[in-house]
Amino acid sequence: MKIRIKFAKYGAMKFIGHLDTMRFFQKAIRRADIDVKYSEGFSPHQIMSFAAPLGVGIESYGEYMDIEVLSITSAEKIKQALSQVMVEGVEILDVSVLPDQAKNAMASVAAASYRLQMKDGAFPIPDLKDKIRDFYGQAHIPYTKETKKSVVELDLRQGIYEMDADADKAISMLVCASSSGNIKPTAVFEKFCEFAGADIPSALYQVTRLETYTDLAKEGEDHRFIPLAEVGSGSSFG
Repeated sequence: MKIRIKFAKYGAMKFIGHLDTMRFFQKAIRRADIDVKYSEGFSPHQIMSFAAPLGVGIESYGEYMDIEVLSITSAEKIKQALSQVMVEGVEILDVSVLPDQAKNAMASVAAASYRLQMKDGAFPIPDLKDKIRDFYGQAHIPYTKETKKSVVELDLRQGIYEMDADADKAISMLVCASSSGNIKPTAVFEKFCEFAGADIPSALYQVTRLETYTDLAKEGEDHRFIPLAEVGSGSSFG
């Protein structure tokens, strides 16, 4: 039986990397006495899948992991048991039983929404909302991605589904988070600052992931994003 767990990660825990987060949950699942399923072979490990690994320093209220269990009393009891062994900065938000045919969390991810806010005050960009509208209205947003092995030219615009600023001067965006076209919110913000003629170091703003989505659209259809927690419910994004 497959179980999907939604959790938040914030405060000091935002500086804990993905591998340490995985180890933390492996230990937490044992402490919570959950009847988790293990792989077979010489080195058995808990069958576990995380959705989209979170960058160090980014907070989130939309993290997901799937586990397989051999038995379950109820999803609510798993939530309660895990909540009792969490540390400050990690919060269990939801636990649900997945349909048998559901893809695992990692394979399901299509998009993620983010909020960016200055840690002290508002963004030092006049007419922020208008500048975001003009930036988002471009047909193409070229971006150079450098890795250890190569330099890749990308068009960020194809992976930005929504972008706006609210009354509190926070920037929001919905971007591609699939394995084939993952767009980092920091890369989008970097290009936006370049467009707006602003120099804002990363240490001055906070990035928060709000939600992680899968896409129910069939080939040729418009996107139909729903949160990973709603797989099977049919409720659409927005």
